[in-house]
Amino acid sequence: MSSKSVAVKAESLSQRYTWISIAIIGMMFFIFGFVSWVNAILIPYFKIAFTLSNFDSYLVAFAFYISYLVMSVPSSYLLKAVGFKRGMMWGFFVMAIGAFIFVPAAMARTYELFLLGLFTLGTGLAVLQTAANPYVTVLGPKERAAQRISIMGIFNKGAGILAPILFAAVVLRVGDNELFQQLDQMSEAASDAALDELIQRVILPYSIVGTVLIGLGLFIRFSPLPEIDTEHESEEVAVANSGKTSIFQFPHLILGAFAIFLHVGTQVIAIDTVIPYANSFGISLMDAKVFPSFTLAFTIIGYLIGISLIPKFISQVNILRICTVLGTLLTLMIVFAEGPIQFWGMTVDISILFVVLLGLANSLVWAGIWPLALDGLGRFTKLGASIMIMGLCGNAILPLLYGYFADLYSVRLAYWVLFPCYLYLVYYAVAGHKVRKWAFAK
Repeated sequence: MSSKSVAVKAESLSQRYTWISIAIIGMMFFIFGFVSWVNAILIPYFKIAFTLSNFDSYLVAFAFYISYLVMSVPSSYLLKAVGFKRGMMWGFFVMAIGAFIFVPAAMARTYELFLLGLFTLGTGLAVLQTAANPYVTVLGPKERAAQRISIMGIFNKGAGILAPILFAAVVLRVGDNELFQQLDQMSEAASDAALDELIQRVILPYSIVGTVLIGLGLFIRFSPLPEIDTEHESEEVAVANSGKTSIFQFPHLILGAFAIFLHVGTQVIAIDTVIPYANSFGISLMDAKVFPSFTLAFTIIGYLIGISLIPKFISQVNILRICTVLGTLLTLMIVFAEGPIQFWGMTVDISILFVVLLGLANSLVWAGIWPLALDGLGRFTKLGASIMIMGLCGNAILPLLYGYFADLYSVRLAYWVLFPCYLYLVYYAVAGHKVRKWAFAK
């Protein structure tokens, strides 16, 4: 199938091309994960390099993910105009620009320029996510969509396990713990010189990342990945949507987009706050760097459970209900449980373990929400997907809210932010996804 092939219906693809497509999209989800989850260590890294407050340090997540709110709908129109493959190529190219912005940002040690680079990375990723998630949803039976999304999640979170560890291996040195402790005692000139050297360590890795992203864009453009036709509806869907003129006439989609907003926010809080939370108990950055990887490892365990059980033993709706209830209970345990335990050769507070276990609770929420929210959208699928991707700005808003309450109260009490989020997710899993008409509509 050539790169110039016309759009085809997903169900018309041979099994071979379906699996080739899934493999290519899986590679993309690996890249998404690597670029996204490295923020877990960028946040404490920048906090030290720029002497930031908790709130200011979480601007890393804000700058990266707010681009989803800004760019998701324009992304849908880009994909509509140039197709999925060309659109994804441009998405990779924009991400490359964001990676290259890290070079002058590091040379000048300018936090705002780093934030611009992160926003640009997120902009390219918004285009890619808007294209990739509908692919996964439609490439096969809809009752197995959560299973396919779980496979993508393994690629995504597997990269997330590697990203903080590889970043730490490249930019952190054996003597950095001692350096971080001595910064307050140094003269201003000596401190500036040390921090300049620290921040410039990102130049080489991000230059490599930018170059790789350009190569990936070209690869996708000329790959055998087919264009998927989401514009033509089945007779059943066409009849159901005959009177629909607006995306806002699909309540289950809008409620699902808000569920995604809350879900991704809770997921990023679980991963991006665990290092600073461990630091609050006296665990150094060099030791605490493994905690995001453990959180993501539990997420992968959840994906494997989903792949094994869905839909043969349990429906994707019921697994979504279990995960959201588990997240609610773990949040309460983080806030109220305390006491020392041994974990990975360290003495840690048990509440850190419950933060890590949020990875398991969060694992199948995304996979459960997407097929429920996109069900029956037909010709509205691309725009619906962009609305869902807009929900990823929850990654920008909720960590800032956590940082605000962490500064105001404590890093432990700030986890109360998660509680109402999980309660809403329970509502969507139980009832919200069934709503097909707004209560106020005549």
